[in-house]
Parts: sequence; structure tokens; C-alpha cells
Amino acid sequence: MAGALIPMATDPRSPAVAVGLQGSRCSGCAVTAYPADDACPRCGGPADSAVLQGTGTLWTWTVQRFAPKSPPYRMPPDGFEPFALGYVELTEGLRVAAVLDVDDLDGIRIGMPLTVNAGDGVPRARPTTPGEEGS
Repeated sequence: MAGALIPMATDPRSPAVAVGLQGSRCSGCAVTAYPADDACPRCGGPADSAVLQGTGTLWTWTVQRFAPKSPPYRMPPDGFEPFALGYVELTEGLRVAAVLDVDDLDGIRIGMPLTVNAGDGVPRARPTTPGEEGS
């Protein structure tokens, strides 16, 4: 089986994976999923933990230009700042929704190389540096 296997964590979005994202791969039909799950989303069979590379390209995106309604949103002390959200198509073929950590919202382009990292809440993606491509 390709990829390193790790035990399932309590939280499938756990940042405990040093490199890549903690996903799962079906032992029957080989479908890869993120976040990790004990069962395959396609066939319902058992899935094993798998570390996903976390690199891919931007599939689509949008910019959130106004503050969401409150509650549950809480305005930060510095006020609302527009931010980008997108789907990153990982090298494993699945798409992951992520906040795009970019310096210039006008510089975002479909197909740009990104690296996705898990964290608290929604995954975050940043532009991939040339040295990270293919790693």
C-alpha cells in the first residue's frame, strides 16, 4: 500500500501528522478520503489511516468580502479582513476545502500550486515554494 500508515487519531483533522494530512484509504476499493474515517465513503468497507502529501493545485476559489453573521462569528479585535477560500486538488486526486493564506487576493489563480496543512477548524493552504514541489 502506498503512503505511510498511522493509527487513527481521535480528531481526524489532528495536526499530529508532521508532514501532510491525516487521511484514510479504503482497503477494498482504494478510495482516498480526507478527513480520515474508519469506513470508505464509496463502498462502506474498512479504511486504513494514510498520510496524504498535502500538496496540490487550486481547483476553484472565492473571496469572503464581508463579515459572517453573528453568532456564531465573533468579530476579531482588529476588525474583519477579507479572506479567500478554495478547493485544493491534492496529488492523490481528492479535493480539500481550505482557507487560502495568500498575501495578495488578486494574485490567486486556478491551477496555482498549494500546500495544505491541518489545524484547528478548517485546513489552511499556502502557496507551495519551488523546493517543496514534488516532495
